[in-house]
Formats: sequence, C-alpha cells, structure tokens
Amino acid sequence: MSSVAMLSLWLLLGTSPPPTPTATPEALAVEAVDVAAEAAAASAAAVSDAPEVTGYRDASGSTVSHSRGLLRVTVRRDALRPTHGYWGADVVLNNQGPRPLAVRLSFRPTAGEVPHTIERRVEVGAHQRVVTWLPLPIAWYSGELTIEAPGLDPIVEMIIPDSDRAEPVLVLGTPKSFESAVDIQKSEDSADSLFSARFIDDLGEAPRDLALYAGFRAVVLAGEPSKVPADVWAALDEYVVSGGRLVITRPARGLETYLPLWKAAPSATVPYGLGTVGSCAAQGFECQSLLRETLRRDPSDPVGLVNPVGIQPHMSMGSDMVPLLQSARAPLGRFLLLISAFALLAGPGAWMLAKRRGPLAVLLAVPAVSAVTCLAIIAWSVLVDGFAVHTARYSLTYLDGARSRAATVGLGAWYANLSPEPLRLPASTVMLPPMESAGELADMDWTNGLTVGSGFVPSRTYREWGEVSVVSSRTRLVVKREGDSLHVQNALGAPLEEGFVRMGGKLWRVPALKEGEEGEGAPESEPEEDNVAHALVGRAFEPGIQQRLWGAVQAFRADLGEGEFIARVGGPGPMPSSSMPAELNGAVHLIRGEVRP
Repeated sequence: MSSVAMLSLWLLLGTSPPPTPTATPEALAVEAVDVAAEAAAASAAAVSDAPEVTGYRDASGSTVSHSRGLLRVTVRRDALRPTHGYWGADVVLNNQGPRPLAVRLSFRPTAGEVPHTIERRVEVGAHQRVVTWLPLPIAWYSGELTIEAPGLDPIVEMIIPDSDRAEPVLVLGTPKSFESAVDIQKSEDSADSLFSARFIDDLGEAPRDLALYAGFRAVVLAGEPSKVPADVWAALDEYVVSGGRLVITRPARGLETYLPLWKAAPSATVPYGLGTVGSCAAQGFECQSLLRETLRRDPSDPVGLVNPVGIQPHMSMGSDMVPLLQSARAPLGRFLLLISAFALLAGPGAWMLAKRRGPLAVLLAVPAVSAVTCLAIIAWSVLVDGFAVHTARYSLTYLDGARSRAATVGLGAWYANLSPEPLRLPASTVMLPPMESAGELADMDWTNGLTVGSGFVPSRTYREWGEVSVVSSRTRLVVKREGDSLHVQNALGAPLEEGFVRMGGKLWRVPALKEGEEGEGAPESEPEEDNVAHALVGRAFEPGIQQRLWGAVQAFRADLGEGEFIARVGGPGPMPSSSMPAELNGAVHLIRGEVRP
C-alpha cells in the first residue's frame, strides 16, 4: 500500500498516524512505477469501455415539390457531396399534360462573383415522369437551381449539398438492404459514424452520367443486380474501369454480363481496368470488412484519381507545384533586363539629357521610352506566345481491346492569349477542375455529352484540368510470336517511344516505332527490384505529375501479366480534349493492355 493510502486510512480511523519513515530513492522509484501502472490500467479500461465507432450517417437529403400548371417538379436540396469532381442535383419532372415540354435546368452559385452557369435541357413527353441529374462542381457549396419550361413561371430553389467531412459513399439500394448486408447500423450522431451514405432507393432512378460516380471513392450496390437498368450498369462499368471502386453485396450468377471485364477470383476484390470490383456472397462480417478495406486511405495520398492544381501564390516554390507550361511562367530574366534598361534611361539617362538638351527634351523622351518598353513587352507576347492555345498533356490509358474501348485518366495544362472556342466532348468524359477553386470553373452544358464554354481557358490565364473518359477506340499493339523472335506493329495511334511485352513467359523490350511501323522485340532481363511497369512510370512522369495523377499511377505500377504490354507514346494523346487545336509544349502518355494477335 502506498504512503498516501496509509495516511488516508489513519485519518479515517481517527488515530494519529505513525511517524512516516524517510523514503529512500529506491522506494520512491518503486512507488512511482506502481502509480504509473495503476494509471495505465485505468486508461486502458476506459478505452475498452469506450463505444466503438461503427455506424454510418444517412446523408440522402430531403425533397421539396413545386407545381407550375400541369408540370410537377420535385427537387432534392441537400444530398451528399463527394470528395472531388461533381455532386448531383436530382430533379423529378412529371408532365401531366397532353403535350411534351422542353425543360431547362440551370444552376448558378450564390457565393462570390462567379459568372458561370451549369445547365441541362430535358425533353419530357406527354404524361411522362422523368428523373434527371445535373452534375455540379464541388467547389460550389450553394446556389440557385432554376427550372424553366415554355409558358410556365420559372421555379427557383436554393440547394446546398451535404458537405460532411466523413468519407462519402454512394449506395444503390435501400438502407434496410444495406444494413443487412454489411451489418452496420445508422448512427444518429455524426461524430460516431464511419462514413456518410447517400441512398438511391429506386435503382431505376440512379444516375447515368460518369461524372456523378467519379467523385466517390466507393459505390455500393446493395440491391439486386438484375434490377439495375442496362444504362445504369453501363455507367457503373465506366466508373470502375476508369478507376472507381464498386462493392457488390449480392453477387449473382452471370455477373460478367453486367461487368464484362469481371472474372471470378479467390479474393473478394479483383482488379477491373484501372479500378476494382469487390463482392461478398456472405452477409455481415465479410461485407463489412470488404467495405472498410475499400474505404481505407492513407491520409497523405491525394483524394482523387487526378488532382489538378489551381493557381496558388506558392506555385513557383518547389518542383511539385510549378506550372506545367513554360509559356505560363513569366520570363522574369528578360523582363528584368527591359525594366533595368527603362530605369537607366528614365533615371540617369533623363538627368544627362536634361543637362544637354534641357527639361523639354526630358518631357518628350520619358513617355517615348515608356511606350517603347510597353511595345517590346507586347511584341514579346505576340511573337513568342502567339495566339495559339498552348497545352501540356499527361495521361494513363487502359485498353480494353475485346470491346474496342479505352479508359483514360489524364491531366491537361492550358494557356492562351485569347480564349478558345467551346470544347465539345462525349457523354462518357468528365472534365475535373481543381477541387477548391470556385473561380477556376467554366460554363458547362450537359445536354448532349459535355460542352465546356466560357472559363475553360481564360485569356492569358494558366489552367489545369483533369480528365476521365471511357471512349471507343481501335488502338492496339499487334504482336506475333515466331520461334525465338517477336514481331511488333504499332497501332496505338501515336509514335511509340518505349515499351515492354510479356509473352511466352518472357519479358520483351519493344523498340521505338512510328505509327503503323513494325519492328522486332528484344528479350529483356527481369529487373532485380522493381518491375518494368513500376520503373517506366517513374521514368515517364516527374514527381509533380505523379502527385497529380496519383490514383491512376498506382494502378499502372502493377507487374505485367502474360500477354500484357505497357508502352509510352508521344503526341497529344488519347484524351478526348485533344480534339481542340493547340500547340503541344509537352506530353507523356502511358498505355497498358493486352496485346492483339
């Protein structure tokens, strides 16, 4: 018993305590150890008694309805906002009249002085109910959604997304089916929740746009796969093959009919293009473990597959944050020479001119020197930068040759003296702006695909845009094995600069080939440490670009399997935005897939 406890006992008994012996240093040390042990045990007991954080928070939001004539509109006001990309405003349009209606949905942010608008036009037939989604950049935290139809008063509704800090998850299914599958219950306190979930109860009303899935780290299919419409499955397939993570809690036979790249494997999670598909046939612990593993992320990793950087004061400080275009960086050395020459002419030069020619000559010379200096700067801008759009492009592409398509995650840096024309892109393409740069956005029309208008590349302003796309493609690498030789034909649509193929249990190096050219592969010794794909990624991309393309880069580092290839090509690359005429100032593209005979 410690001396403090003995003293307390004597006081309770009402007797005088015995004389306290002088404590030796050894005794004090032993007593300190005992006290520390008691405190540690009490702390451990308190931790063990603390409730474990296991619940989820329902962030599906609430709806409000409006009526204008025979048009009834229901708007969801506060649905969950993902970590990057776009959040969706879902609107139900119910035309109860005998004539079709052309409805326009438009959104304008309320914070700041952002002039841009997001819009989509929808045709609603007679006596038809249509559920439509409007993708909105996550940098816009609030705004007014306007719904207009000819002959009807507009409907204006303020919508604010749910921006909880917990990991956002999109669930296709009801809360009941989700809870029974993963054995995670709803938590009333957001502080005790593992993640926030946005539920879409009716699988037929799920989004058909890749943009509305791309921002979620995980999408959970808790409903019956057979009840998911074909066009929703197509969007889920695009989401996963371009780097998403899909968790299926009720895997059914014939899953490959919905996800053509899916193959049964011993593990619960299998690679799928640039992403993964996880399935758990058993209920409860297995599905819960799979979901937890899917949501796990290193805090030091970037949030999304591609993370473009907005203009920041420290962009010129550090190799990872510099602009990717030389034309976007001010020529400080040359400008310093011009400014120094102007200072000499306007200072000592003016004083010497005043002594020789008088004050009148100075009054004429100084404005003339200023005009010449300004003209020199303008001439430099016109002759060097010109009026073309300058771009640097970096991408990683997974080729699905059996289905003639390409899934690409890319990054584009843009700069122009004059703003270019609007950029029209396919429906399965998503342009990702910097996450928190509300002013670095553009007008977007999602009516037929995506049209990016004013603000995409403002005049004399550096911009970075990420790009995620799944488009039809006939590009391929044709390989034929003849004895001990390997014949390779470049059908990748761009000059092949470097590549590797694993064929017949051997690793082969592919020579540099022009588009359409044929060559002979050379046997390559296996690397002692890193695989060739990992090494090629490290050589191809600088650290700053790897950081911006972090998610896709990690998928490309896996070792090559039998019949797989990885190649580095030049040119504008396979990203759909390459359709815009531009002067290419830098480009690196990696393509990975299976060789074609």
